[in-house]
Amino acid sequence: MHQQDKRLRYAQLRAELPYFIFESFDIKVTNIGLEVVYHFNLAGRYHFYPSFTLPKRDFYNLGKDIDIREDVRLQNLVFHIGMVELVSYWKAACPVQVIIKPFKLAPEQIAWWKKVYFHGLGEFFYLNSIESEIHSFMQIECTPAKPTRQFDIDLDNKLIIPVGGGKDSVVTLELLSQQFDTIALIMNPRGASLQTAEVAGFTSDHIIEINRTIDPLLLELNKQDFLNGHTPFSALLAFHCLLASAITGRRHIALSNESSANEATVKNMQINHQYSKSIAFEADFRWYVARYISPAFNYFSFLRPLNELQIARLFVRFPAYFDVFKSCNVGSKIDIWCGHCPKCLFAFIILSPFISRGRIVEIFGKDMFADELLWPYLLQLTGLDDIKPFECVGTVDEVNLAMEIILAGRGKEELPVLLKRYAESISSTHYQTGLSNTLLNEFNEDHFLQNDFLSILKKAI
Repeated sequence: MHQQDKRLRYAQLRAELPYFIFESFDIKVTNIGLEVVYHFNLAGRYHFYPSFTLPKRDFYNLGKDIDIREDVRLQNLVFHIGMVELVSYWKAACPVQVIIKPFKLAPEQIAWWKKVYFHGLGEFFYLNSIESEIHSFMQIECTPAKPTRQFDIDLDNKLIIPVGGGKDSVVTLELLSQQFDTIALIMNPRGASLQTAEVAGFTSDHIIEINRTIDPLLLELNKQDFLNGHTPFSALLAFHCLLASAITGRRHIALSNESSANEATVKNMQINHQYSKSIAFEADFRWYVARYISPAFNYFSFLRPLNELQIARLFVRFPAYFDVFKSCNVGSKIDIWCGHCPKCLFAFIILSPFISRGRIVEIFGKDMFADELLWPYLLQLTGLDDIKPFECVGTVDEVNLAMEIILAGRGKEELPVLLKRYAESISSTHYQTGLSNTLLNEFNEDHFLQNDFLSILKKAI
């Protein structure tokens, strides 16, 4: 669909489907575990019922002292998960009016949510050629209802670590689980995430499992030229982590987002594929949680002071994970590195300075530097193009430094096609003297690590 057609479709859908309602949610504790179903209403014509379940675990506190219909903690947390979940359904038509029925939001809360939606959907707006601004893209209203209430909760000094199956969560698991009582959290478990937890020594009774289900109607609308695109998944994960923290009694939630996630995806624009992994979101989220949910939670990114290259250098200390970790979105359903996407190329580049050539080819199933079809992605990753891939990848400087290290290690030998073309495309001034010392030894002080976590990370590097 051409840009003009996309803009017309956006205007048409907003006119035909002018409102979106967060109608309700239902919570049950069954023999299966905790089950939640939401009800969203798109202009009275389409009704969505997304859901999630937390299969029963012995370490959950549910059913002991919680009245699920009256407990303000559970109601608050489940409602807030719904507030993030609805963005996936709202974006199908982007109606101007959003009506929230379960709870009343204060003006500051409404402003906070509009910011999350607007920046979290920055890539979606950009790729759909939608021109909008934060004040007019949606209006959030609340029907008469009770406000959300901040609550008190007793949490201990134990830890939850979300595991996605990539190198970053491996590093966090290895550095923290040896010193803290830790359980892993996995949303929609797949091979890489489960195997990563298994290698780290976590059995099923030490894993919080969240099974999220998308309403099939949304997938059907996507086939009918309704709007579709990237949503702030990490924001959804953040609120799910709070619920997991509450029902397990664990205070600390250690994410594995790095400083590299702060870099914009499109030059000179505030469009960041990783917005909900950025320090900006993390700071906003911590403020919101302390003010409107509970100050007892400690949500932070353990790897925030580091960049992707530093994390790669730490990751290679743990070779037991080499054959199980995966970060490829294209191949995630069948648990492979697809070998054809920018995420695979980035991971290959960022690890190549620290893993032998033969071993890294074994891990990825091919020498990605020998695949000429990946050249456009290399241009994007190295900043020779104005737009980075819309993937969770490192900064332009980090990729260029990795390429510099790789080329230096090759000496005068014949280079595979991507390395050869890259070397020919950059000027002699492209390499920055001292950049390696800067990037490999920097420690970003813009973070939320408490001293006990900070000391562990500093000791590791």
